[in-house]
Amino acid sequence: QVQLVESGGGLVQAGGSLRLSCAASGSIFRLYAMGWYRQAPGKQRELVAVITSGGNINYVESVKGRFTISRDNAKNTVYLQMNSLRPEDTAAYYCNAHRGVGRYEYDYWGQGTQVTVSS
Repeated sequence: QVQLVESGGGLVQAGGSLRLSCAASGSIFRLYAMGWYRQAPGKQRELVAVITSGGNINYVESVKGRFTISRDNAKNTVYLQMNSLRPEDTAAYYCNAHRGVGRYEYDYWGQGTQVTVSS
């Protein structure tokens, strides 16, 4: 079982920055791929960025060059640094931990943190 707690959301003007943090419980954090998802009102949840246990990183096209995902396995924490924020980045942001073991898939979610970007 993994518990995830996000923090760092808030209200920011367009062009500003925020850093989201996601603290995970459990001693095998390093084995999980960690991702940030977001969901705006009336829209489907989308994957924003993911960092695998091996450190491979992928971003959705719309945030490339603006957002940076990183992880600190010693602190059981994953971060999302968001720069040059735009109003369209407004959404609830969720942290996800994913691991595949054989034929089993494990997914855990945080409670979400709201990011609001004003124009």
